[in-house]
Amino acid sequence: MRNQRYRSASIFRQFAGKTLGLSVLAGSVFISMYSFADEQSLASQAVGNEQKDVAQLDTIVVTATRREESLQKVPVAVSIVSGRDLDKKQKSSLETIVSEVPTVNFRAGASNKDTSLFVRGVGTISTSPGVEPSVSTVVDGVVYSRPGQATLDLLDVDRIEVLRGPQGTLFGKNASAGVINIVTKKPTNDPSGYVDVYATNDGEQRVKLGASGTLIPNTLKANVTALLGNYDGNVKNLSTNKDVNGYKNHGFRTKFEYTPTDNLSIGLIADYMHKDGTAPTGVVVRNTNANYAAALSPVVAHRENRETIENTSASTEDTNQGLALTADWTLENHQISSITAYRQWKNTQIQDGDQLSAATVNFAGIADLGTVNSKQFSQEIRIKPLAPGFLNYVAGLYFSKNTNDETYQRQSTWYNSSTSAYVTDSGRAVYNTDSTNYAIFGEGTFNFTDRLRLVTGLRLTRDELSYDHERNSTVPSSVGIRNAIRSNYASSGSSSETGVSGRIGPQFDITPNINTYFTYSRGYKGPAYNVYFNMQSIDTPVLDPETANSYELGLKSQWLDNRLRLNLAAFYTKYDNYQANFRTLDPNGFPITRLVNAGDVSTKGIELDATYKQNPNLIYSLNLANIRARIDQFNCPAGDTSCPDVNGKRLPFSPDWKVNAQVDKYFPIANNRQIELSTQYSWQSDVQFSLDQNANTIQPSYGIWNASIALNDTAKDWRVALLVRNILDKSYATLLSTNGDRINRQVPRDDERYFGLSFRKNF
Repeated sequence: MRNQRYRSASIFRQFAGKTLGLSVLAGSVFISMYSFADEQSLASQAVGNEQKDVAQLDTIVVTATRREESLQKVPVAVSIVSGRDLDKKQKSSLETIVSEVPTVNFRAGASNKDTSLFVRGVGTISTSPGVEPSVSTVVDGVVYSRPGQATLDLLDVDRIEVLRGPQGTLFGKNASAGVINIVTKKPTNDPSGYVDVYATNDGEQRVKLGASGTLIPNTLKANVTALLGNYDGNVKNLSTNKDVNGYKNHGFRTKFEYTPTDNLSIGLIADYMHKDGTAPTGVVVRNTNANYAAALSPVVAHRENRETIENTSASTEDTNQGLALTADWTLENHQISSITAYRQWKNTQIQDGDQLSAATVNFAGIADLGTVNSKQFSQEIRIKPLAPGFLNYVAGLYFSKNTNDETYQRQSTWYNSSTSAYVTDSGRAVYNTDSTNYAIFGEGTFNFTDRLRLVTGLRLTRDELSYDHERNSTVPSSVGIRNAIRSNYASSGSSSETGVSGRIGPQFDITPNINTYFTYSRGYKGPAYNVYFNMQSIDTPVLDPETANSYELGLKSQWLDNRLRLNLAAFYTKYDNYQANFRTLDPNGFPITRLVNAGDVSTKGIELDATYKQNPNLIYSLNLANIRARIDQFNCPAGDTSCPDVNGKRLPFSPDWKVNAQVDKYFPIANNRQIELSTQYSWQSDVQFSLDQNANTIQPSYGIWNASIALNDTAKDWRVALLVRNILDKSYATLLSTNGDRINRQVPRDDERYFGLSFRKNF
């Protein structure tokens, strides 16, 4: 049963949404059939040769190998999402690429602190500051140390490169599952600017402004982009009578390029993003406790619920900011590059653990307040030859230091039946981690012939990790734990490890337009500690590093005079000492989540990226991934007698199938204008959200259908578009989690159909 707010939506709005969506799809199909039938006559026109050139796909240039190369020539499985496409679709955060790149998945949460990305079924399932991410996020060469840092809004993106599989020989920080490489736009020589305005029928507004140009002729140029956004949300809190699950954010990004001489270029990048989020702890979608159901009233737990009665309004205040100084020094035959960066991430999170309007006789009222202050410094130096030769290589040194200072306090109000009175307990934990990473890395390509090459890379990593933790609590030590608060505890520890990772394999050009490669990669992820509020003695042992052995066979090809691009990758990766959170019971029967070396897991599959440009005004895209991520051998935590048998079961956050299909059609009209029609459908099979294979935390398969129609003036450089999201009004979950006898859902932004109107003007 839908919330009253949404039940009151007009019949006209529903009819308009379905009509527009069906019209877009029907129009696309008809246009496609007509274009195929008419293609031969077009080719026979006098402008045939010119038309053929225009119809070719644009060359995609990537920096995945730390040098500018065509996507079709790099021996790495890479998916590309252009900043222009993100702007057109009004997708402003990294999590939105999960519908663009099927091999990527997203772990949602009430706060950025609880979010992370997954590639090929593997990611970080922990919020402990003592764990490094399996998937690294790199923005303009700077590696972000915590997963939550990467999920804020993005500004001025040129492209996003998703490198799939273990990485470590080309980027400053190693990653055991993949790298999200974000490249922002460079300043322009000529003065330019833009304004981008977006508003939806359900109350979301966003404004972006940008400017770029030369400040000192031939010496200094710069750009700047600013963002202001607001959205009330799509969940109703009946306790406060306010909409939640929304945000307010603002920020900027600026880049300076200073060229004092022909062989020296210096850059300075500054960015700042602040977000106030109102995502609830979760909405209850399933409950088996009659007393809790009565306390939850008038909210009724059901699959599409978008109501809550939290009396402690869950919220997040998040600030992500940083500076980066870059330098490229060109010598006679080589270029030396340096990236020096400092970043700070602050996060304050409030959560309502009981999700009720007040404490009751049967249920304690639990409220949490957590703060994060994460600081990182990194230095990377690379060298590469300028002229191609028998050996092309990139070599580098990397250093990073990350400190995390966190506090977490919990308060519980519970009914003491012996005194017939309510009692309040509290606990406050202060914990810190300090991690240092040193590395030497490099990758080279031996060009034996024009068609045969050998790719080799090696990385030596040194990790040093330490933590300290202290919890003060009103719960007596004789009780141990009461209402999710443990008694006093303190501990500390340190560890260091040295890891080796690398890559090797041949690359062969079957024809100039068909390239193949086969590589073996060794992945490495450093040691970890499970540092969190309720930490206890069983959490103090250090976790061993996570390692991966990966084999990948790739085919990159272009056909039909470069009108069809078809890239395939088949892979198999085995992970040892997989680091993951596992929900279990402590000796007192209390449910806890433990970070463990879960054992051996594997992921294997096939990925397809295809684009076909039938003619200059009609483009088809298809991206597909069939990935089987499985638990091979699970190691039950020591002393755990409730550990289920999960061998052979699925890894969390990894559907077996994901598909994204898109059609873009352009209709040139008078006065340098054109109508742009686009329709996109993303589908995925069912997904399990819990490593313990809880039957109630499975999201069934679903598909999301989006469409847009736009008018673009290519001469005056403006564009206005009407967008429809989730045309079929499909409700789904980005996370299902357990909390006692209930199941909570994280409600996505597009949990129901909505409309958006955007306008962009370039100057």
